Amino acid sequence: MNIKKHIPNILTLCNLLCGCIALVEIFVNKSVTGACILMAFSLVFDFFDGFIARMLKVSSPIGRELDSLADMVTFGVLPAALLNYIMQSYAHIEPKYALFAFLITLFSALRLAKFNIDTRQSDSFIGLNTPANSILIASVALNLENFSTDFLTLHFTNPYFLFGFVIVSSLALVAEIPMFAFKFKNFTWKGNEIRFGFIALALLLIGLFKLVAIPWIIILYVIVSIISNFMKKPNSN
Repeated sequence: MNIKKHIPNILTLCNLLCGCIALVEIFVNKSVTGACILMAFSLVFDFFDGFIARMLKVSSPIGRELDSLADMVTFGVLPAALLNYIMQSYAHIEPKYALFAFLITLFSALRLAKFNIDTRQSDSFIGLNTPANSILIASVALNLENFSTDFLTLHFTNPYFLFGFVIVSSLALVAEIPMFAFKFKNFTWKGNEIRFGFIALALLLIGLFKLVAIPWIIILYVIVSIISNFMKKPNSN
């Protein structure tokens, strides 16, 4: 048996496992912090499964499908569950109305299905990718539970704002907006300038403002992607 070809799939399954346990943390233990820590591990596994598959040259159709199935749980169901928790615990929305948060799950499924058949997204994304959307929601939940700020408290305890946020977040997943991906084929500077530059800026912001910076980093990611895409367009003149 060639163990090497199974390593990426094992990492993908670790991603899925972390996502499942994170759901238990939310629904059973009512622990946002525990769920967010597990999501962080999922993000690491999700990054390295693809990178190692490319590095070892063992990419396969089953690995691609398995990755989408794992992402559906970790970056489709889990962020919606976190937002559902926010809506009930902080905005005091009735449980039956807080189920509206799972609109994000439906659009995440649509986004992942489109990604699998869209040849334009081999090296970049069209629309906000599910991990970025999940980081945004998780960072809001984590800040509300541990480092609440006036801005977050004002907006994410407002039911109308939260319903609007669910709609905007869902639509962003399938929007026709090109965004750069963190798919490193190697770790050299050439060809990865925007990735390294953004990571450096994100780390600086986190160092200065802690977890409060993370929602703004995701917004910055969208802005940088739009500007980068605009600059790449050939001059029509």
